[in-house]
Amino acid sequence: MNTPIFDFVSAYAKSDAKRLHMPGHKGISLLGCERLDITEIDGADSLYEANGIIKESESNASLLFGCNTFYSTEGASQCIRAMLYLAMLDAKSKGKKPKILATRNVHKVFLSALALLDLDAEWIYGKCSYLSCETSAADVENAIIQFSPTALYITSPDYLGNIMDIRAIADVCKKHDVLLLCDSAHGAYLKFLETSLHPIDLGADICCSSAHKTLPVLTGGAYLHVKDSELAENAKNALAIFGSTSPSYLILQSLDLANKYLDGEYRNELDKAVAKVAKLKNELIKNGYTLIGSEPLKITISAKAYGYSGTEFSDILKQKNIICEFADPDFTVLMITPQNQDLQSLKDALLNIQKRTEVLKTPPAFQKCERVMSVRDASLCASETVPVSKSLGRVLAVATVGCPPAVPIVMCGERIDENAVECFKYYGIEKCSVVKEL
Repeated sequence: MNTPIFDFVSAYAKSDAKRLHMPGHKGISLLGCERLDITEIDGADSLYEANGIIKESESNASLLFGCNTFYSTEGASQCIRAMLYLAMLDAKSKGKKPKILATRNVHKVFLSALALLDLDAEWIYGKCSYLSCETSAADVENAIIQFSPTALYITSPDYLGNIMDIRAIADVCKKHDVLLLCDSAHGAYLKFLETSLHPIDLGADICCSSAHKTLPVLTGGAYLHVKDSELAENAKNALAIFGSTSPSYLILQSLDLANKYLDGEYRNELDKAVAKVAKLKNELIKNGYTLIGSEPLKITISAKAYGYSGTEFSDILKQKNIICEFADPDFTVLMITPQNQDLQSLKDALLNIQKRTEVLKTPPAFQKCERVMSVRDASLCASETVPVSKSLGRVLAVATVGCPPAVPIVMCGERIDENAVECFKYYGIEKCSVVKEL
């Protein structure tokens, strides 16, 4: 598989051309990568009007993923907004008012997209916790019957590595003529497993994945995948509405080179990595660990069952120069790829942690909050930041949770109740943005 973007930029970097164009560094090195950092000069194509080397590279990616695939240099965040825009257009093309149904554990960018597009969402609660929603096809069908949405938005895999039954959910969506959108930011590699678990292959209509999260791609590189060619006709416009007019050519080269790697040795390396992780998981379980989630390359430790908090585990590993992806009071999340050649040090570190008495303290139960305002009205109104201790009864304006994991406890426009305050405190959130009282 060829690499048209990388080849063009490499040739330009070697040409010693006089750079009377952006960027301002003119190819002169401070970091070392500047000579490969260019803008939309003649021949370099343009991301949102692609008809040259970028179009050729995206066509390569489309062949690999088996669907219409488009690049983002601003992560899956840009793609999430584009997905909702496409869902809005689809509903309007059918003469329907757009209405989104979503599982509760959405990324906070989902809320900003609702605000920007003047949409609102109805929520599927099911067996929900802060980061996960165990939602079955039956749950989805009941919610579709109740709310009559035009699109369903799910997150799979979620931050803890749980994968939903997308095939069964997709069947329900098709039965009711509901578009299925999937935030698969953590799942770019799932396409290349021995049996694909990619959302599009399982029946999703549109999905996004962060190439940089699980593939050897620079931070910010992501994909928007669209199954239907008619929907795909508006994908570039959807991305352009929310994207910078100065996309990073370093990231584009990274996505371009990834195609060659994915088409070459990657599948074999992935198979070996999956086997190594499965073996490590089995050894951890034999030694008393409790693991959750079904994602092959993610190890999520239920730390309290081993007598620790998730953050304690993270600190212990950090002392051994092992840096985890995420930790909270309950879980420690470790993300592995084929580029993690040696798992022995991780194994040794974990097996040398002495098991203690189980920590019985559980997180606050997840409860539904009262909706007072639309997401858009709450997000765009005058707001103020207050300590969580003084937020009871106030209406959340902006979901100012950190990333990772960037999953809101309370949604914009919902009233903060006692349970929400308890949740904020449990997860270490000290301040929140609320609607300003006039």
